[in-house]
Amino acid sequence: MRTKAMPAACCTTLEARFRAVRGLSADLVAPLSDADASVQSMDDASPAKWHLAHTTWFFETFVLRDFVSGYRLHDDRFPFLFNSYYEAEGQRHARSRRGMVTRPSLAQVLDYRAAVDAALVAALPELPEAALALVELGCHHEEQHQELLLTDILHLFSCNPVEPAMWPGEPKVPVAMPGPIGWIEGTEGVAEIGAQGDGFAFDCEGPRHRVLLHPHAIADRTVTNGEWAAFIADGGYRDPRHWLSDGWAWVQREGIDAPLYWEQRDGGWTRFGLDGRRAIDPAAPVTHVSFFEADAYASWAGARLPTEAEWEVAAAGHDPAGGNQLDRAGPVEPRPSPTGPALFGDVWEWTGSAYRPYPGFTAAEGAVGEYNGKFMSGQCVLRGGSCATPRGHARASYRNFFYPHQRWQFTGVRLAKDL
Repeated sequence: MRTKAMPAACCTTLEARFRAVRGLSADLVAPLSDADASVQSMDDASPAKWHLAHTTWFFETFVLRDFVSGYRLHDDRFPFLFNSYYEAEGQRHARSRRGMVTRPSLAQVLDYRAAVDAALVAALPELPEAALALVELGCHHEEQHQELLLTDILHLFSCNPVEPAMWPGEPKVPVAMPGPIGWIEGTEGVAEIGAQGDGFAFDCEGPRHRVLLHPHAIADRTVTNGEWAAFIADGGYRDPRHWLSDGWAWVQREGIDAPLYWEQRDGGWTRFGLDGRRAIDPAAPVTHVSFFEADAYASWAGARLPTEAEWEVAAAGHDPAGGNQLDRAGPVEPRPSPTGPALFGDVWEWTGSAYRPYPGFTAAEGAVGEYNGKFMSGQCVLRGGSCATPRGHARASYRNFFYPHQRWQFTGVRLAKDL
């Protein structure tokens, strides 16, 4: 699951990282009640309590159970409740019914986390290199769930008629609308993409391989709320010419006429966020749009979505820890784009590429081999990270992936065009 093994001498640094990741998860759920943390708003989402327990189950199962002699499970019932999709780990509770698990309580799940944390930290100095690699994988896995936890809570709170805010909103400072999109000419010819092998990467990011890039340009910023409002006003959601067949069927069937969480109120567009409902910021990146919507907008704008190869080559010289990403518990939302072609943060950017294996890809042995490879069917690749992605988690080679209709994540649009 990694491109480079971690030496045992790094366990002190690994302990600090483990503690930081686990601490951030606890901070994120601090504003929630037990009820907030237990409810499941849709099949695609999971209760906050489940995220907390599942990430703990990962460490307990693949590290403590498998590498610490004499370790006894915290609760024999928890593997059935908190396994996600690992067939090799046996039967599990149905994903669509995770919201029915009112017990253990949030407090009991937090106790579970504390017990596993203490056991893992105590075991770290004696763990073999293979186990240390799994601890690092578990930290990156938990960071993925931190973003999912936030977007799942956002969806849950949006279903509440009183539209509660998770955190109070920050004062809005008016920002001028950005100028027209600028175009950056992309690399042409043979290039290389994929994990370099000099740090952590998920298995789906490799092997590194050559690609052929045709003449193209990529936009110097993402599409804004104001530009999306113009698409709506021009009948973008009512004109089948811009839509893929599956996308048009989805729009018609679901009655889609705006990004998720947008509503017309008092004569203008508003959006619901983790800070409650507010007027849209026309200068901020549009978010919570599906691949179908992103592709339709690109068609309307006379452009297209970038391929993941075009995006990665363009991003190679940018700081993946830059931009608006998650640093701590608190207000989370996309912000108006800064000047310059920032490719990381704010919103995940849909590409026109299917999520499929790279040439030479092989899944890891054992249960962790189910982590990514088995999902390489029917999904689309997103790049760049979002305002809810923990800072330091993303990189140029990182491949996020969702189904074309999904939009509860912080997903946005960067355009590309042929030259």
